[in-house]
Amino acid sequence: MQEFYGTKRVAALPMTRLAYNDYRGWQLPRDENGADDGYLVEYKHGGKGNHPDHVGYISWSPKAQFDAAHQPTSAMSFGHAIAALKEGYRVARSGWNGKGMFIYLQKGSYDVPPDGSVPHQVGGVPFPLFDDGDHGTTTRMPCMCMRAADGSIVTGWLASQTDILAEDWTILAD
Repeated sequence: MQEFYGTKRVAALPMTRLAYNDYRGWQLPRDENGADDGYLVEYKHGGKGNHPDHVGYISWSPKAQFDAAHQPTSAMSFGHAIAALKEGYRVARSGWNGKGMFIYLQKGSYDVPPDGSVPHQVGGVPFPLFDDGDHGTTTRMPCMCMRAADGSIVTGWLASQTDILAEDWTILAD
């Protein structure tokens, strides 16, 4: 059997095993304890819905297994913050002192016109990023960027050791 390590954003509602079976209209199997604590889990971005009241696929998870595998979006590890960035979310640390600070993933790649005039400015003056004769497609690699407390953008932001080991990362509302 192959092993996996997963990260997926889910919605969860505390619910006993019996309550989940009742919700689905199922009989509780004789060998299962209906009083087991757990969660109704909805995978909103994880496939076709399997219940008319939910957009995503739902299942039930025992509390201990769910708690061991999931963190609230208001207290995530850096690994979960990176996964959220890759899904297009903005993230921040609640421990940062500056107001309005967050990081986001800047995607790359431009089609370069024959004159090399990819939209770019320095000091408010447009200038081409490429030499004469460069045209076609060039790849600008994705990177993490930060909106600093003063409103400036830091391109190519790097996490500190403290940021990497922190457990206070949060997904920002859109």
